[in-house]
Amino acid sequence: MVKITQEWDELLSEEFNSKEYLSLREFLKTEYSNYTIYPSMFDIFNSMKITAFDNVKVVLLGQDPYHNEGQAMGLSFSVPDGVDIPPSLVNMYKELKNELGVEPKKSGNLTGWAKQGVLLLNTVLTVRAHSANSHKGKGWESFTDSIIKKISDKKENVVFLLWGANARSKKPLIDTKKHLILECAHPSPLSAYNGFFGCGHFKKTNEYLEKNGKKPIDWSAL
Repeated sequence: MVKITQEWDELLSEEFNSKEYLSLREFLKTEYSNYTIYPSMFDIFNSMKITAFDNVKVVLLGQDPYHNEGQAMGLSFSVPDGVDIPPSLVNMYKELKNELGVEPKKSGNLTGWAKQGVLLLNTVLTVRAHSANSHKGKGWESFTDSIIKKISDKKENVVFLLWGANARSKKPLIDTKKHLILECAHPSPLSAYNGFFGCGHFKKTNEYLEKNGKKPIDWSAL
């Protein structure tokens, strides 16, 4: 049985005991035994270990973990201190500077956001080294869909940041009467100029949180 935190464990107990997850677990055992897989098996659920369910105010959806050595840490878009900042995160920092005047950080470690209630969730939680999307379609999607739906059903006034086609495909899981969805192009250099730059999402997130009596995110705190 996976242990994240008591709160998340209870919330996801059905998912962890489902045929789909048990099948995924067997697949992962084989993968970790035979290949280099990211992140470490101890870091797979870091997003939920750091961001308690009760504390979730924002969900920032990524696709799958970074697939080069030393990058993946179980938090979408985030890399450990001392690792080169990936291009998508560079663009996120640029947008933050334009929106809120936040100076770009030298670190790509977003743990400070996670501690404030930003759930940095990928839709697929593992990947084979140097092979993007290699664990797509193996069972993670139904598991993370359940997380998104539970947040939508059981909480109110959460901001869902859906950047890019993969994240935007999760929109039907979210109750738009109770939550705010902000969607645009992915911050990747391939698409950032198609609507990510100038989206205003960091500012809009905080305006919505404050309007609903919640403490805004200090985006400068990493």
